[in-house]
Amino acid sequence: MLAENNPKQRHEISLNTQADRLQRFARGHGWAIDEVVLETASGLNGKRRKLLRVLGQGGRLRLVVEHRDRLARFGFEMVEACVRGSGGEVVVIEPDEIEDDLVRDVTEVLTSMCARLYGKRSAARRAQRALEAAAG
Repeated sequence: MLAENNPKQRHEISLNTQADRLQRFARGHGWAIDEVVLETASGLNGKRRKLLRVLGQGGRLRLVVEHRDRLARFGFEMVEACVRGSGGEVVVIEPDEIEDDLVRDVTEVLTSMCARLYGKRSAARRAQRALEAAAG
């Protein structure tokens, strides 16, 4: 019940549920799970501390993600190539619904533009609230 009223709690439950699905999938394939990394960050953001730490560890790596955009909104193929270059693999358990590359590219561009627009609005609202708090 609390999760329905608290967006942060609802998000954490969703993230943990997703992690549980991924772990069941990995165990079902007989893969050892060395680490479960949960990171709440935009797939558009290249400054993802936990992902960069995992990628920087080197060695053979198997990344299991539910959807491509959970790993990276743009540049998924580059991340996958780097992981494969070190003998690893990226496993996507839910294949994309969008098969056409052009449609996927347009969707990604629109998503990026919307994220920037909403991010600017959000930042402006936070700044306004900070000014109001300082004044009042």
